[in-house]
Amino acid sequence: MTTGTVIVVDDDAGIRTVVRQALLRAGHSVRTTDSAAGLWRLIEEGVGDVVVTDVLLPDANGLDLVPMVTARRPGLPVIVMSAQNTFSTAVKATEKGAFDYLPKPFDLNELSHSVRSALEGRQRHAAAPEPEPATDSIPMIGRSAAMQEVYRTLARVIPTDLTVMVLGESGTGKELVARALHDLGPRRAGPFVAINMAAIPRELIESELFGHERGAFTGASARAIGRFEQAQGGTLFLDEIGDMPTDAQTRLLRVLQSGEFTTVGGTRLLRADVRIVAATHKDLRRLIENGQFREDLFYRLNVVPIRLPPLRQRRQDIAELARHFLERAAAEGLPKKILAPDAIGWLEAQPWPGNVRELENAMRRLAALARDDLITAAACELHIARAAAIESNPFAGPAAPGAPATPDGTLEAVIAAWFERHLAHAPGPPADGLYDRFLPAFERPLLELALRFTAGNQLKAARLLGVNRNTLRKMLETRGIDPRSLRGG
Repeated sequence: MTTGTVIVVDDDAGIRTVVRQALLRAGHSVRTTDSAAGLWRLIEEGVGDVVVTDVLLPDANGLDLVPMVTARRPGLPVIVMSAQNTFSTAVKATEKGAFDYLPKPFDLNELSHSVRSALEGRQRHAAAPEPEPATDSIPMIGRSAAMQEVYRTLARVIPTDLTVMVLGESGTGKELVARALHDLGPRRAGPFVAINMAAIPRELIESELFGHERGAFTGASARAIGRFEQAQGGTLFLDEIGDMPTDAQTRLLRVLQSGEFTTVGGTRLLRADVRIVAATHKDLRRLIENGQFREDLFYRLNVVPIRLPPLRQRRQDIAELARHFLERAAAEGLPKKILAPDAIGWLEAQPWPGNVRELENAMRRLAALARDDLITAAACELHIARAAAIESNPFAGPAAPGAPATPDGTLEAVIAAWFERHLAHAPGPPADGLYDRFLPAFERPLLELALRFTAGNQLKAARLLGVNRNTLRKMLETRGIDPRSLRGG
């Protein structure tokens, strides 16, 4: 195992101690300091084989130190750690020449691995290209752990020309990733060209990609350039690659293998000087098993996979995203609105099957329709959940005047409407202890339903509910439910 002397720079004594102990256990020597001044003293003394520094120091910005350190001590790798867990921070760290970027809190084993890799010289990041792009304007938002790995992978692959496969459900922001790879990469002076395979008739995809010559097929009255020619010197984004016909897959594979292509009906070889970014919400491996996608093409495209998490796996990002979308809506001319704390809680509790795209549309709807500048949970219920109920049953007529709202949409909408009827219009404020008063009303029918589905079998019911069998037994005792009475289904 390669070991060396690591300089740890952080103004938090607790973090310095924890990092120092972890590195000592890994066999390294460690020198610590709480400031940039202390780091420079060690640098001038020739101490250190690796630097691990925080971004926010009392006398400097750790990102600004990176090129200064490498200029003074060429070949000395710098690992940046930061609690400012944004995409911009990760990209800037890479642009400044940092060996690695670790968002706080990080796994100490990951830190040890990064230090060991730096010592072994496995990877060196190039210095920032000139001029630096304006990374602060990148529309990728979120500080959740699920997004940190996305940022780190992006930061490492942006300076390269590697082919990237972006995976994720619809609405997670796959095109934003493709644009970030282009706008911050070495091809940003060239064009960014996108093509959605699912939106083009199958018989026209080859012509759309590679262009065609006059007379190549019926209706081809003139030569037309395809997306590969349009994207020369830039980036070609192949969205929904899983919907590509097999014939076109074969032709695309030849282009990726040789770097050359011909137009439909043409014979002259053209050079494909593009960076490829592909994206899909489908399981390509399953398509391969079913003979619907070429395995060799998959490996050509899947050089660097980036998987975007669905919004339900990054709920802590919802508030920041929602505020961003409201600010964007205001910048576009809609009324300026802010979110009340109960609205944030409401938004964080929703399933968001349409992911970030659905959240953005919901915020635009609130900006346009909410009457007050302060958006509350009640406004969210009115303009989001009930709108979803209308979308799910658009032909249902409006309720009679004065009739209570009974939306046919999400469970959340039904429950919210129930609470509105029983609490919002009750005389005087409700009594304390709402949670304990109402939880049994929702928990009991769910428990009974699970037992009916499983003919009273508690083990199967627990598995169906996703709880431990002992937990289920306690829940049944608390609610006074006899599973034997439900065996008949």
